[in-house]
Amino acid sequence: MEKFNSQSVEALGLLKLTMVAAGNSRSSITAYLREIRYLCAYFPDLSPDEWSDRHIIQYMAYLRTVHHASYSKCKMTAQSVAFFFRHVLKRPYDVPSKLYPKREYKLPHYLTKDEVLKLIESCSSDKQRAIVETFYGSGIRLEELRMLKLTDIESKNNRIFVRCGKGRKDRYTLLSKRLVETLRNYYRTQEQKPKCYLFEGQKMGEPLHSRSIQHSVTMAYQHAGLSAKGHKVHALRHSFATHLLDAGVDIHTIKELLGHSDIKTTTVYLHLQSSKRNLLVSPLDELYKPVNEIANIPKTQALL
Repeated sequence: MEKFNSQSVEALGLLKLTMVAAGNSRSSITAYLREIRYLCAYFPDLSPDEWSDRHIIQYMAYLRTVHHASYSKCKMTAQSVAFFFRHVLKRPYDVPSKLYPKREYKLPHYLTKDEVLKLIESCSSDKQRAIVETFYGSGIRLEELRMLKLTDIESKNNRIFVRCGKGRKDRYTLLSKRLVETLRNYYRTQEQKPKCYLFEGQKMGEPLHSRSIQHSVTMAYQHAGLSAKGHKVHALRHSFATHLLDAGVDIHTIKELLGHSDIKTTTVYLHLQSSKRNLLVSPLDELYKPVNEIANIPKTQALL
């Protein structure tokens, strides 16, 4: 169990109040509090006011050597520490970039079209199917799906309104005709009809919890025999983008549908595109390409 001194408890409380007052997202508040709480637990006998560069370097080294922390984990820790120093301790501090491990360039997990179809057909309830199809058919994120309201489904315009997505930006994304029918069937079959949000939990008028959504998708993967696939919810978003790219949709349109701020984030899907890659011929195959005997016959020589 984590043990904190009274100064650490007070500092964590002030961090939360500061972030709430600043209008930071719930996920950011949770992540920053978690990272600073871990740091407080690592130095249980020190007040946050006593932390110095040496302490931060020691903790970052601990993350890398003991926990083999990824680039993303170290970056989140660094951002949390920098925010905490500036806004709670009122001391400027920037974690040097040399303390981060080299960034990992991993291709995102995605499903083939056959795997997506198998996943959808393996859903055991109308609600589970509606959740899976909404993720794949629109490419939205977990929190964006969770906060979807009934009024955000614009069937007449074939689009979904995504409010306050990542970076607090509104946008529109695709609404599949097939998904419209799935959602209508889901709504008809619910004994307790959703009142406000598209997917609600046991408490009427409240959105379904993120963990419940993740569990539902995970169970669908399990029923489909696809449990080995990683990042199950986000893999549907990656599949949406990859399959659009394969269908010939330009990268800038996909960027807007996904709600990316930087086109560089979207270009990772170019590595997953199979439509063009499958047309490429390896130089090795070219070496052993069958000779076209007819093409090699001199023009002056008769075929017969």
